[in-house]
Amino acid sequence: MLLTDHADGKPRCWWPGHDPLYVAYHDTDWGVPEYDDRALFEKLILDGFQAGLSWITILRKREHFRKVFDGFRPEVIVTYGPDKVEALMNDAGIIRNRAKIVGTVKSAGVYLDMQARGEGFSDYLWGHIDGKPLQPNHRDRSTVPTETEIAQKISKDLKKRGFTFVGPTIVYAFMQAVGMTNDHLVGCFRHEEVKALG
Repeated sequence: MLLTDHADGKPRCWWPGHDPLYVAYHDTDWGVPEYDDRALFEKLILDGFQAGLSWITILRKREHFRKVFDGFRPEVIVTYGPDKVEALMNDAGIIRNRAKIVGTVKSAGVYLDMQARGEGFSDYLWGHIDGKPLQPNHRDRSTVPTETEIAQKISKDLKKRGFTFVGPTIVYAFMQAVGMTNDHLVGCFRHEEVKALG
């Protein structure tokens, strides 16, 4: 299902609707292949905060998340102690979930352990799909999965390493967002543009 009744006449995937912030995210960010270690860490953490919520909720709070989580720099987050956790729990500008906040600190430590062993986060993630975005060419929203075998495999391994809030549905949403799979529907104006980036 494509939405074609936007003012610019461009056909788009159904999910951003007509919310200007969501449409801008769809048009410029979602599905673009991301290879930067820190940016991938940030997106995975934000997808974890999304669990049980809609992405637009996180998107509206993303800049404040970045501010209070020190730009999602793992080397800073790993130093967070009880006082910082309490400060975050009292910050209405983010999703105030203690398990997710504490889990972010733990995940930062795992990320840094990987880096210390010479295992880049980007290389690790993209290595599951041989470094190239998947191109499933979905034509209808009914064929877009909420998880896949690859997402299940990555999820299982991330959990084993100590990451939190990385279930297979979260991991697949993450894969879509960072361009590991091009899930723009065929016919969406971004489908071919994103495909060319891969």
